[in-house]
Amino acid sequence: MTAAPAVDPGGLPADRHGRILDAAERCLVRNGFDRTTMQDIARQAAMSPANLYRYFGSKEALVVGLVEREHLRGAALVERLGREGDGRAAVLGVIDAYFGRISRDHAILRLGIWSEATRNPAIAALVARTEEDGRAWFVGALSRLFGPAGRDPAAFHAELAVALKGIVVSKAVLPEYDPAPAVARLRAALDTGPSGWHAASPETGS
Repeated sequence: MTAAPAVDPGGLPADRHGRILDAAERCLVRNGFDRTTMQDIARQAAMSPANLYRYFGSKEALVVGLVEREHLRGAALVERLGREGDGRAAVLGVIDAYFGRISRDHAILRLGIWSEATRNPAIAALVARTEEDGRAWFVGALSRLFGPAGRDPAAFHAELAVALKGIVVSKAVLPEYDPAPAVARLRAALDTGPSGWHAASPETGS
């Protein structure tokens, strides 16, 4: 008996779903959000615009799909790291995967999605939900790591989040930016406390 093809959460075959979202990501990074058209994305995905519209009714739906895909990938990563049982390694693993090794294209895409969230309520709501999920995971992981008598995990995360966003912005706008020094400072702050650290701006990351 032939196995059914893998299907993504929206009901689209996983290979087709991924191909369309990959095409959208390449176009959005290359052309910008405002200048990218559905025709551009269809051409990049090697399909007709009419066929593309069968799966995604608008550019907004594609952006939502990109955010949701990243959310699922993040959830899978933190689940795997959580199973390994080392709280510090889990926190550092997430920071390294999403910020220390971020590509410039991925940083540009994130910056574009954040910009779209300032104008589009649907994307803003989805970004806010993913941000809250990330905050909840970090605060929970830090709570277990610091213990009941340790530092305030919510306050620590509030500073950490600013530093991590600084890495994304710097990577997007500066082609030669290396996030490794900023990540090293975050690693040290996890052990010693955040006093004296700075957001990963171009100046602090150089």
